[in-house]
Amino acid sequence: MDRDEIYAKVTEVLVEALGVDEDEVSPSATLTGDLGAESIDFLDIVFRLEKTFGIKIDQGELFPDNVAQNPDYVENGQVTAKGITELKAKLPHADFSGLESDPSVENVGEVFTVDAVVKFVEKKLNR
Repeated sequence: MDRDEIYAKVTEVLVEALGVDEDEVSPSATLTGDLGAESIDFLDIVFRLEKTFGIKIDQGELFPDNVAQNPDYVENGQVTAKGITELKAKLPHADFSGLESDPSVENVGEVFTVDAVVKFVEKKLNR
């Protein structure tokens, strides 16, 4: 399966899970900010990706759990340098450039773009 096919299927998953129009889904669209995903939606997205691609996604593998409540990652409403380093190691598919420039905990969701999901699925399928 090539990247375009993966992107098309990820788009279908997001349209179904989030109730958005296909034209709203672009590689740079963020799941929370642009597509309106909420925490419960992430479970649905994971389930649909597993079913669509025949893969197993472990808890926290695609989306981290409770980053904002983790004192190892967050201090005074900011993601710490250690937190960013650990998140990057756990989530190599995500783009942390925006979070690095403004580490406010509110920006954590911005690392989860459609492109990050496509990269994640690509990597899972190539294992």
